[in-house]
Amino acid sequence: MDETTADRVLGGCRIAILGITVVIQLSLSLPRLTGAESRSAFVALGAVLVVASWWVLRGRPVPWPAGVIGTVVALTASAVASWAVPPGELFGERHWVFGLVGWHLLVLLLDRPVAAVAALGAQLVLDVVRLVTAAPADRAEISGVVIGGLSVITFQLATLALVRVVYRRAGEAAAASAERDRLLHRKALAEQREADQRSRFAGQLGTTLPLLAGLADRTLDPRDEAVRRRCALAATQLRRLFAENDDVPDPLVHEVSACVDLAERRGLTVALAVSGEPAPVPTEVRRELTGPLMTALVAARSQARVSVLRTGDEIRVAALTDGEPEPPVNGSGSVDVEWHTLGERSWMEAKWRSRPN
Repeated sequence: MDETTADRVLGGCRIAILGITVVIQLSLSLPRLTGAESRSAFVALGAVLVVASWWVLRGRPVPWPAGVIGTVVALTASAVASWAVPPGELFGERHWVFGLVGWHLLVLLLDRPVAAVAALGAQLVLDVVRLVTAAPADRAEISGVVIGGLSVITFQLATLALVRVVYRRAGEAAAASAERDRLLHRKALAEQREADQRSRFAGQLGTTLPLLAGLADRTLDPRDEAVRRRCALAATQLRRLFAENDDVPDPLVHEVSACVDLAERRGLTVALAVSGEPAPVPTEVRRELTGPLMTALVAARSQARVSVLRTGDEIRVAALTDGEPEPPVNGSGSVDVEWHTLGERSWMEAKWRSRPN
């Protein structure tokens, strides 16, 4: 079930009521026609059904202007047919329009319950007025007509109420189904995200575990500069990986700041400059932008300057350090990385364009 289920259910109810009205008019009312006035009223009611079916059979409600005009025509036809019946035969075999018009009103006003109730009440008033204006009419006869009219209208009102209840229940069921689908979708996304995180952590630990094992069995000397760099790089990679899972407005700057923070904990003096408005950057691209930065910061001896520049559809992450990375990191197909050595300084820039030429 989706958002249109309730509308489809209501459309089916409209078609069902239209079919009921057509059957009643043709099978029960047509054989009882007498006189030109009755035939004119019958044709007018048939025209109302034909016009209404243009929208009903297409699953759409009758528009409000057409509904108002159709209601006026139906009530007028009812009055004409009722006044054409002789007083002594009111609400008998010749009074074919009695009760029929209420179904026409439901076809026209099913989507507007208040207007439908008012129109059915107007139809009952017309029947009572016709009886009162006929002579003679005693209280017993009036009471019988009122009871009969109320019985017919009550059944039609019950039909209207039932349709509205079914429509409301269908809407609630559709909303519940949509909410369930959203929850299942969120659950699937969460499970996929958790699986991706486990995969990334496993991949990261795959490079870290040999380092830890070497330190544990003393095959690696923590006093060795290369080993310390490996440890610093592994720690920075893990710190950036943790930052990747944080829910923040600017993930790229957040991950760059995580790398800078760990470098500062190692004693480096790092200056970070950010310019430009935040822009959406895919996770894989953020990893490729921050990968060379981590290598540059790990190689720095005492200080570094890091900048994040965002202009239009281009994002750059650059670092100027007083150390030379070994080995330099190359860019992928989506991220271009440049490395330059300037005397005792090393300059790195990773560049990504959101809309490649």
